[in-house]
Amino acid sequence: MNQRRREVFDLPDWWRQAVVYQIYPRSFADANADGIGDLAGITSRVDYLRDLGIDAVWLSPFYPSALADGGYDVDDYRDVDPKIGTLDEFDEMVAALHAAHIKVVVDIVPNHSSNRHEWFRAALNSPRGSNERSRYIFRDGKGENGELPPNEWQSIFGGGAWERITEPDGSPGQWYLHLFAKEQPDFNWDHPDVHEDFLETLRFWSDRGVDGFRVDVAHGLKKNLDPAFDALADVLGGRELFVDGQHPVWDRDEVHEIYKEWRDVFNEYEPPRTAVAEAWVAPHRQARYASPEGLGQTFNFDLLQADFRADEFHEIISRNLAAAEAIGGSTTWVLSNHDVVRHASRYGLPGGQESKGAPGAGAPAGTGNDGKQWLFDGGDPAQVDHAQGFRRARAATMFLLGLPGSAYLYQGEELGLPEVGQIPDEDRQDPAFFRNRDVEVGRDGCRVPLPWSSRGRSFGFGDDGSHLPQPDWFGDYAVEVQDEDPASTLNLYRRALELRAELQGDETLEWEDVTDSSLTFRRPGGWRVVLNFGTEPIPLPSGEVLLSSSELGDGGLLPGETCAWLR
Repeated sequence: MNQRRREVFDLPDWWRQAVVYQIYPRSFADANADGIGDLAGITSRVDYLRDLGIDAVWLSPFYPSALADGGYDVDDYRDVDPKIGTLDEFDEMVAALHAAHIKVVVDIVPNHSSNRHEWFRAALNSPRGSNERSRYIFRDGKGENGELPPNEWQSIFGGGAWERITEPDGSPGQWYLHLFAKEQPDFNWDHPDVHEDFLETLRFWSDRGVDGFRVDVAHGLKKNLDPAFDALADVLGGRELFVDGQHPVWDRDEVHEIYKEWRDVFNEYEPPRTAVAEAWVAPHRQARYASPEGLGQTFNFDLLQADFRADEFHEIISRNLAAAEAIGGSTTWVLSNHDVVRHASRYGLPGGQESKGAPGAGAPAGTGNDGKQWLFDGGDPAQVDHAQGFRRARAATMFLLGLPGSAYLYQGEELGLPEVGQIPDEDRQDPAFFRNRDVEVGRDGCRVPLPWSSRGRSFGFGDDGSHLPQPDWFGDYAVEVQDEDPASTLNLYRRALELRAELQGDETLEWEDVTDSSLTFRRPGGWRVVLNFGTEPIPLPSGEVLLSSSELGDGGLLPGETCAWLR
C-alpha cells in the first residue's frame, strides 16, 4: 500500500483517480485545548489519515476570519487564522502529509472577501468612484435619497443581497452587493487588481507546497448588473429564464477567461498544480470548468442529490463518465460535504427526494432537489430510519469507491456519523440558520467536531470542549471504538480504500447488469461491483467476494441495500 501511494504521489496526474479527504479544520482535531480544531491537530492525526488510505486532503478555509460563514469570509488570503495556527505550523503540516505521501488541496474563495479585508476597509474609507471602491461592486441606491437598494435581489442566505454603507463623512451612502452574508462583499472581477491579487495568492500557497485548490463558488465570479435585470427579485434562482452563459451572476461564459489565467500559473510548477471547481451548473455546462485549459476538474454533485435508486445512479454515472471522456477529463464523485446533510442520515429521511438535504451555500436557490430546502431536524429518531440510512450509506460509498474518477470523502463519514440535528438555537453558528430560520436549520449538523475517543469532555477532539455541542451518542462512533472492530464502518473504509488501490485500472467501466433494483459493473482486471438497491436478497454474480457493505446472506445471496466487490 505504501509503495502504491508513493507511486501515485509522484504522478503529475495523481488527481485523476485520487481519494480526497475533506477536512473542516475547526472540527477535525484541537491540539491547543481552545475548543477549535487547528493545524497542529491535523498534523497530530497524519498517521490516522495515512492508515485510512487516502491520496490527498482538502482543507476548508483556515484563513483569518470572523467566522460569519464558517471561514468562507476571508480577511487575509495569505495567512492563517491565529485560532487555527501559524504559517510555520502550516508548513509543518504540509511536510508531514507529504512525508506520508498525501497531497494537499486548499480552499480558495474568489467570489467574495470578508468585510474585514483590508481592501474592503479601504473601500469604506474612500469616495465614490475610487479605485479602492471599484474592487467591489458598489452602486447608488434608488429612491429620492438613495434609501432603496439598487434592486430587489435576494441573498443566498436570505434577505436582500445589498447592504448600505455609511460614507466617510458620516452620510448614508452607496450599497454593495453580497450574494451570501452581508459580511461577504462580492469582488468586482472586472478590476485588474482582483485578477493580479488572486494570481499572487495562488503562487503564495503553491510555493509553500500546496498541490491543488478547491475553488469556492467557481461559477459566480463574473456579473452583469444591467438594470434590465433589476425587476427580477428572484434572479439568483431564475436560471431557467436565461440562455446558457447569460445569467447575470451564475455561470457566465467569461468566467473561463479567469481560469485560463489560473491555468498559466498552475503550469509554472512541476508537477502542475491542479484545481477542482465548486460549480453548481447544469451537467452540459460542467466540461469547461474541468477542461485541461481551465481548472482540471469540477465537482459532480449529481450523486449527492440523487435518491437511493438504481435508475438514478445508472443515468448519473453513465452521463458523467461520457462527459468526462469527451473532454479527456476525470470526473468526481461525492456523497457528503460541509454544506449538506450527512448521507448516513439523508438516506434515512422519509419522503426521499422531497426532503433531502439542500445544496449548500455554493448553490443558487432553485438548483438541486428542485430548490427544496432541508426542513427536517435530522436528529429526530421518529423521522429518520437510522438503520436504513446507515446501511444505504455504507452500500452507496462502496459503490462510489468502485467507480473510475476521483472520490471525495468528508471527515467523519468513515465513522458512519449521522447528522447532528438537535443543536440548540443559541449554539448554532451557520448564517443560513439565522437569516433563513423559517426555511432551514443550516449546516451546523454536519460540522460538529469529530469523536476520537468514547469518553472525555469532547470525545478526544480536544481537552477543553468543542465549538459546537456534541451529542452523548457521539462516543459510540468514536475512532477508538471502531478501530479494533473488524465490522466497523471505519474498517470498511480502510479495506475498501486498500482494495481500490490494489485493483484500480484505467478510467473505464462496463455495465454488466442493470435492473430496476440492482446495478453491476466491471472494472479492468476483472473487478466487479454490484449494488442491491432493493430490500430483498438477490443472487451474487460468480467470483470471489472481496468485500461487502453488510454481512452476506445464506447461499451467497446479496442482502437488500448492500454492495459487494468481487474478483
